[in-house]
Formats: sequence, structure tokens, C-alpha cells
Amino acid sequence: MRRQSGKVWWQLASRSILVDIKRDLEAYVGEKIRLRANKGRKKIIEREGVLEGTYPNIFTVRLSEADTVRRVSYSYADLLTETVELVVCSASGKETKFEAQSR
Repeated sequence: MRRQSGKVWWQLASRSILVDIKRDLEAYVGEKIRLRANKGRKKIIEREGVLEGTYPNIFTVRLSEADTVRRVSYSYADLLTETVELVVCSASGKETKFEAQSR
């Protein structure tokens, strides 16, 4: 294995994939999204909210439920492993599934 400053090459490659996912997701900040998250043990939650922000390691979604507003955060690796799925809902009614593909 090639080493580069103490890290093997695949660690650097996976880091760049996550940076690419973050960059792609930044285009949808402020957009309404539909979220589907696998919480384990056959628990799957489906919610609608607004993509609130992207940060170096996580992204946040504001969920408006009944009388409360909640914020949840997920990592970009969750999108890569398909633990979390996002569908972006545009103002015109068009829905686009966000694809986090390994490059």
C-alpha cells in the first residue's frame, strides 16, 4: 500500500468522495426535502423538512412537525452508505432524488 503522510491512499480517496457529496448538497440548502432514514432494527423514519445547512462533517435538516420544530443532523457517509436518502422537492413540484455516488 502507498502511504502519504501517514495515511493510506484509500483513506484520502474516501475523504474526497465525502467532500464531493458536501459540495453537491450545498446547492440544495434552503430547499424543501423529503428524508428517509434507516434507524436500525427495522425502524425507518420518513419526514419532510428543509435542508438547513452543510458543515465540514454533517448536514442539518429542519423538520416541522405539529407544534414543534426539530433539527436533525446526519453525516455525509450516511448518504454514501444509503442509510439516509434525500429527495429534493422544487417549487415547481418536481422531485429529484439526491444520489451520493462513489466516484
